[in-house]
Amino acid sequence: NAEYMGLLYYSTKEGLYNCIIIHLIYIIYRYVTYTNTMPTIKLQSSDGEPFEIDTEVAKQSVTIKTMLEDLGLDETDQDPIPLPNVNSAILKKVIAWCHQHREDPPPPEDEDNKERRTDDLSPFDVDFLKVDQGTLFELILAANYLDIKGLLDATCKTVANMIKGKTPEEIRKTFNIKNDFSAAEEEQVRKENAWCEEK
Repeated sequence: NAEYMGLLYYSTKEGLYNCIIIHLIYIIYRYVTYTNTMPTIKLQSSDGEPFEIDTEVAKQSVTIKTMLEDLGLDETDQDPIPLPNVNSAILKKVIAWCHQHREDPPPPEDEDNKERRTDDLSPFDVDFLKVDQGTLFELILAANYLDIKGLLDATCKTVANMIKGKTPEEIRKTFNIKNDFSAAEEEQVRKENAWCEEK
């Protein structure tokens, strides 16, 4: 019968190959369909550039998530959400980071008495944050404003790694910080904070 002939066909090498191809086409079709129908929202940078982004990706920002919930906004709204504290160049990088980390689990809550590591950055984050200091500090400000804990942690750890093991003079040189203290004032500060250097 037809059912038997079908089983016989799929038991052959050619039939098995065709079956796999059909299954792969179905998976690709489902993926493309799902990707193209994911709800999106529009964001607008401080310099007026619009960005369309998947809603779930955007919700990595607690600020944006709260705005969507409090204002009752959804993907049907045509007006972009203004982000007056983030310019287009930085927002583009923030979106790229969020897209890369879209499947990450929620970051754990901070514990005041827990020692924080700075050597656990992912290879992607290490490479992603190889930027000039101005961009790095703007990313920190954007992550703080948008309340994206994962990005804020990664950027702050990057800065911490930049100053780890350096003397105050080396830190000033690294970040081009002018020393406004006189020699006497600096010595006084050292004496008052000598306990920090005690082992």
